[in-house]
Amino acid sequence: MTNLQFNSAYYRKFYFNSASRVTTAAEMAVRAQLIAAALRHARIPVRSILDAGCGLGLLKKPFAKVLPRARYHGLESSDYLCKRYAWIRGSVVTYQPRTPSDLVVCYDVLQYLPNPEALRAINNLAKLTRSALYFSALTREDWRKYCDQARTDRAVYLRTKTWYWRALKKHFSYLGFGIWVRKNITPILWDLEIS
Repeated sequence: MTNLQFNSAYYRKFYFNSASRVTTAAEMAVRAQLIAAALRHARIPVRSILDAGCGLGLLKKPFAKVLPRARYHGLESSDYLCKRYAWIRGSVVTYQPRTPSDLVVCYDVLQYLPNPEALRAINNLAKLTRSALYFSALTREDWRKYCDQARTDRAVYLRTKTWYWRALKKHFSYLGFGIWVRKNITPILWDLEIS
């Protein structure tokens, strides 16, 4: 992996420039709606949200609409973004708040970490999460088949889905659509809705 800095040039290319951005506010709004709807359906209450690696905070406003009683906290390692948006400065690998959050979002963060750090981050996500985790990371298969390689950062560690699932299943059960619940949480679902 290159010595990539998450500075203004990185965010200009992948987030602010409409010709090369990797996601839009509209896409993130739909993602927030999906997460909120799935957790409501499973009767998992959300009063606090930690967006670990929040970037520009594209989920903050959509979550405020669909989960209006939940407090949102953005955690970010980029000095540039912490200064610009006043996020909590920290790493998903080592961050330790006083209390866990009902919902933790870790969206496309761990592909930037080498294997030992990524595993530590997953173990820390289990400590950060009281109930549910929304998790996504670019995999080898995604890179080969699904992502727009012209708009996707190449300076990442590509792993298999199995690698992530093996690590996540130590702490969480899969609910669907990228949503995981802690093993001590029992979502209220019908038999055919459970993987």
